[in-house]
Amino acid sequence: MPDRRLPTIRASEIGEYAYCARAWWLRRVAGLEPEGRERREHGTALHRRHARSVALSRVLAIIAALFGALALALLAGSGLAG
Repeated sequence: MPDRRLPTIRASEIGEYAYCARAWWLRRVAGLEPEGRERREHGTALHRRHARSVALSRVLAIIAALFGALALALLAGSGLAG
């Protein structure tokens, strides 16, 4: 008897099935892909770019806070703060 392996089902497929069983069946069993792949890929690229800019803004906010704290420490150390 030949060794038949069961197909692997990824966690993302379970999520897709939970969201829409028909869409999962069309993709997994019927082999159809949804329309608009290029738009989704473009949207994914835009989201990645936005995520990078948000991460950069967080880093810049931390650096600004550190410079502000340094300025206050220098003012307090020189006696000009009060």
